[in-house]
Amino acid sequence: MKNKCSKYEALFTFAGDDEFKSHLETCKDCRAEHERMNKVSELLKEVKPAFARQKSQLKLKAACFLLAALFTGAFFNANYLSGQTISAEDLGFPVDEYGLIMVDG
Repeated sequence: MKNKCSKYEALFTFAGDDEFKSHLETCKDCRAEHERMNKVSELLKEVKPAFARQKSQLKLKAACFLLAALFTGAFFNANYLSGQTISAEDLGFPVDEYGLIMVDG
């Protein structure tokens, strides 16, 4: 019984193209491994756009979150440091004598 060839990875990584191709022509095990690797490579090329789209969407969401956090923090920090508070009346809501928002019922 013949042992399976284990040179594929080393030749693929370190050998020149000519040496690798000549080995593939003579070695059945490495040729089968190369065909399996080509199938995996084709599958990765097929799904690559979906991963790229997810990555760009994630970057956009992170940028929006950081921008919102920056503006929110700056707004509340400025009001806190100046000692001002914002009430419902300042925002234009109808309020009663206690400062609670009035609701027509």
